Amino acid sequence: MAETANSTLRISSARPQITRTIMERTGLDQDVLTDLVHSFYGRIRSDPVLGPIFDSRISDWPPHLERMVSFWSSVALMTGQYHGAPVPKHANLPITWAHFERWLDLFRDTAHEVCTPQGAAHVIERAERIARSLNMAVEDTARRDDNAIPSLR
Repeated sequence: MAETANSTLRISSARPQITRTIMERTGLDQDVLTDLVHSFYGRIRSDPVLGPIFDSRISDWPPHLERMVSFWSSVALMTGQYHGAPVPKHANLPITWAHFERWLDLFRDTAHEVCTPQGAAHVIERAERIARSLNMAVEDTARRDDNAIPSLR
């Protein structure tokens, strides 16, 4: 279990010492990540570009938010709480890098408001890697479309 001096919240972690060290260095904990996720997706849902994409695919938001808190706990604190496969869920979305840039802008703004400066830097770095990775999956899927002409380069 990991615990910060300013929080009695305990987080179950597969790597408790790593989790504890990250929490101490960044000020992140389950409460902060919950605030981050809920605030961020509140912005997403009201965004004129991203909101419709999410709303057309997510009808029951509470379980999605819970899953995203577990995801960010795993990504940011190495807790191992998330057990899923995000790439297949995103690979066929009708999105471009511009959508990921918008997603990142909203995420950065939210992280800077909710997290300590060290915590914001920590989660933003990971969000940027995630966006690049998911964008590559979307582009790869689009290239493999049955109607696409194969490139010989």
